[in-house]
Amino acid sequence: MTPRFAAYVAIDWSGAKGKRHKGIAIAEARSGAAPRLVRPGHIWSREEVLKWLLRQAAKEPTLFGFDFSFAPPLIERGEYLPGEPDVPRSAKEFWAYVDSRADDEDLGAASFLERAHRRHFYFGIADGVKAGFMHFRQCDARLNAQGGRKTASAYDAIGAAQVAKASFSGMRFLHRLDGKVAIWPMDPLPEHGSAVVEIYTRIYLRRAGMNGTKLRSRAALNLALEGLGSPAARLRFEPSDHQTDAMVTAAGMRQLTLTEKRAFDPEGLTPRIAKTEGWTFGVL
Repeated sequence: MTPRFAAYVAIDWSGAKGKRHKGIAIAEARSGAAPRLVRPGHIWSREEVLKWLLRQAAKEPTLFGFDFSFAPPLIERGEYLPGEPDVPRSAKEFWAYVDSRADDEDLGAASFLERAHRRHFYFGIADGVKAGFMHFRQCDARLNAQGGRKTASAYDAIGAAQVAKASFSGMRFLHRLDGKVAIWPMDPLPEHGSAVVEIYTRIYLRRAGMNGTKLRSRAALNLALEGLGSPAARLRFEPSDHQTDAMVTAAGMRQLTLTEKRAFDPEGLTPRIAKTEGWTFGVL
């Protein structure tokens, strides 16, 4: 297939902590080249990532991927936050809603979870049975049915595997991007220019023939890249799992875009799901 994008960029957002975030890693893959880390020794802030992305998006058509949920589930229960008045029922309006009710620095959203809508999020055993909080989007259910093992819920706010804090800060980030760069599938994929998608590293690890566990060495990273048809990375240090996640996913996004005709038209994605819940790029 003819390359639609000049570059494929994966941003590992989930490791963010505090005002500046040692866990954020950014990797870029270009045609025929090994993925490379963007400023690997740099400590990124969320707002700095936003400014960097807007500059890159304007330079050349780039596909950017972020590893957080672009919206909470809505189809299952008909609302994002059942029982709450005046909560929007579309993703873009909900991003604005989150942004207006979270005053945390650097696009954080802890106040939204911990104060504004505390009863909807699971923070520990005092909240009751955890299973009662575990609601999922349609694309998550489809991935699980395919053996993808995506079990985290946007309402789970405790533990190393929780995704709530990263996802709701990400929604504030998306609100700042809205109207400047296409955000798929809430926006249709434009014929030209850049776009932003949601990613999940395990999809690309599976496509590479790996077992889906985290990679923490150059040897394991290059084995995964080989499985994705990518040249080996030339790192001079042993990478963190955030860095390998970003590099594998950038290479995987490139391979998926160039080899899967339905990459942006997956089975099960309806206009209503696109508007409300979104979809993980790579769930076909």
